[in-house]
Amino acid sequence: MLKINHVHFKSPDPQSAVQWYIDNLGATIISENRNPDGKGGFFRLDLHGLPLNISGLVQGQERKQSYGFEHIAVDTDDLPALSSQLETNGSRLLEEKVLQNGRRICFFEAPDGTCLEVLETAQQSS
Repeated sequence: MLKINHVHFKSPDPQSAVQWYIDNLGATIISENRNPDGKGGFFRLDLHGLPLNISGLVQGQERKQSYGFEHIAVDTDDLPALSSQLETNGSRLLEEKVLQNGRRICFFEAPDGTCLEVLETAQQSS
């Protein structure tokens, strides 16, 4: 049996990335281990049931490390409001599409080159 343990993002500014996920997607901090200098650290978030780890590059890790991840996808029942919030908070709209079934989706730039896909849960009337 397999189950998801966590998704891990690496960021040059973990604290800023954590705040972005809190402010824009309603994540909550489960645990944190800040560096003694107050910069960086290791953070574990709950992103609506998805355990999300955010850290800088890990000292002593021998395999190649890189920042970011391809994308996270979230559903929303208010695509216009969430899109507006993301743009107000500095996220750049990368693409907006309407699927064959009329469902709208948007892709936004999230911290460290990560992409956020936002899908409306049902076709909304204008």
